[in-house]
Amino acid sequence: MAEEKKHYMTLDGKKKLEEELEFLKTERRKEVVERIKVARSFGDLSENSEYDSAKEEQAFVEGRILQVEKMIRDAILIEEETAPGNIVSLGKTVRFLELPDGDEEEYIIVGSAESNPSEGKISNDSPLAQSLLGRSTKDRVTVSTPGGDMQIEILEIK
Repeated sequence: MAEEKKHYMTLDGKKKLEEELEFLKTERRKEVVERIKVARSFGDLSENSEYDSAKEEQAFVEGRILQVEKMIRDAILIEEETAPGNIVSLGKTVRFLELPDGDEEEYIIVGSAESNPSEGKISNDSPLAQSLLGRSTKDRVTVSTPGGDMQIEILEIK
């Protein structure tokens, strides 16, 4: 049997998933059931696009519920103090400088379940995070990206 994928996440990330699961089970399910009920009242189900759409939405919601339940069940909480303060690890925020142009960026490294680059959270599976993990302040790192290699210098780890 294949090894189950573990989902690394912060306590905050797990709480957000638990809130999403509660919302899906208590509110979204009811909304979709109501949509199906209304669509059925339109008559012939074989040519009823509203019914088909509502059933597709129901399948999506049920699939998402299963996915979120599995992510919560397989969650491994990221402990903030698992590595020394000067070593990049899961749960740490890294500020770095892109070389040679000098653009400064800052990201927290989280598990894929709560990754959101627009919020400054990158997945530990991303090429950037993979290149940073285990490194320390002042290290220069080459990151292989789809757009080519990028050089960065780690300025701060918190």
